[in-house]
Amino acid sequence: MLSYITKIGIWLCVLVSCKITLALNNGLALTPPMGWLAWQRFRCTIDCDTFPDECVSEQLFMTTADLLVSEGYDKVGYKYVVIDDCWMMHNRTADGKLQADEKRFPHGIKALADYVHSKGLKFGIYESVGTKSCEGYAGIKGYEKIDAQTFAEWGVDYVKLDGCYTDERNMDTNFPQFGKYLNETGRPMIYSCCWPFYQEGKGMQVNYTLVSQSCNLWRNYGDIQESYASLFDVLDNFAVKQDIWAQYAGPGQWNDPDMLLIGNFALSHEQSQTQMALWAILAAPLFMSNKLSTVQPNFKKILQNTEVIGVNQDKLGIQGKRIYKDQGIEIWTKPVEPKEIEHYSYAIAFVSRRTMGTPFSYNITLSNLGLNNPNGYKIKNLFDDNTSVKVLKPDSLLKVKVNPSGVVLIRANIISKYDYIHGPYF
Repeated sequence: MLSYITKIGIWLCVLVSCKITLALNNGLALTPPMGWLAWQRFRCTIDCDTFPDECVSEQLFMTTADLLVSEGYDKVGYKYVVIDDCWMMHNRTADGKLQADEKRFPHGIKALADYVHSKGLKFGIYESVGTKSCEGYAGIKGYEKIDAQTFAEWGVDYVKLDGCYTDERNMDTNFPQFGKYLNETGRPMIYSCCWPFYQEGKGMQVNYTLVSQSCNLWRNYGDIQESYASLFDVLDNFAVKQDIWAQYAGPGQWNDPDMLLIGNFALSHEQSQTQMALWAILAAPLFMSNKLSTVQPNFKKILQNTEVIGVNQDKLGIQGKRIYKDQGIEIWTKPVEPKEIEHYSYAIAFVSRRTMGTPFSYNITLSNLGLNNPNGYKIKNLFDDNTSVKVLKPDSLLKVKVNPSGVVLIRANIISKYDYIHGPYF
């Protein structure tokens, strides 16, 4: 039987050397897109009389755009404001065009997109590939070309296409076809597909090569829900499928584990750091789904942690993996820049699945994590403002203390043989 050290080495080799390079040829999403998406927090709330600041309306998205700018989210990368389901009427116009609900979007989608653009942001919209959206509104089936052109005319920058009310066996045709129509408009629009999730759910063999050639990002698993249990249901599924899924991730093409729950109701401070860290490790799209006006300062700090975002936005675009489990601690790693010949820098997440109410100390050498650069690494804890950068060699012991349901996220930057290092090796 292989030792765990040998297994880690094999996993890391697979992680950095077996990437698929095919991608949707639109030049977009070269790093995971970042923004705000309505669904997880606001769902299909359409009673604006009773819930005026909670309903799916132009006011919600205008307010969100305002807050993304005034609260500084745009400056760290959150650029997309994306509508989800329930924005449209059930029926189309006489000439077959989609139309927004007149009461909730009285000025229309073009005016809303213009407002979002006036803030220096990007605008996204939702539709479904079938005859209806998932909540029963008008779908695109039979109107694919006209809808793509309509989105372009409205100034849409991002399209999320769901998979309700259609036969999953047709998705290998209709999802790529709509992407082709989007490209033919001449307007750059990121294309987000919910294609693999529906086929995986039916036990079908997903053609991920075709998916990655057709979409900028895609949902592999079910909707994340407002709970810590749901968060790890998604993560466990990603870990189980990682050797299949991770090879298709890269610039312009991303696996999507769904929205960030941070700043809502269910996740503690520690659990919120865990989600942020692992979405960074997974090179996942970062779409908040919260009420920005009520996000507390500690959660805002997590969402705006530029060093964690830097791991997510790393130009190499390699999706990280879970490489080891021990004593209730999971270790996830992601190769990042800078790199030198065969040696990568790494982001390393130590994630606690322990439920006992005390922090847990965990020690491991860098070499046992597959970090073997002979010149060593500069080590920094990305969630701890009070720790200084240390220099460790491959045989050095990395010591962490992880809070229950929390995470320690380390960045280990390689030291080049040309670097001059101040201070001793540890």
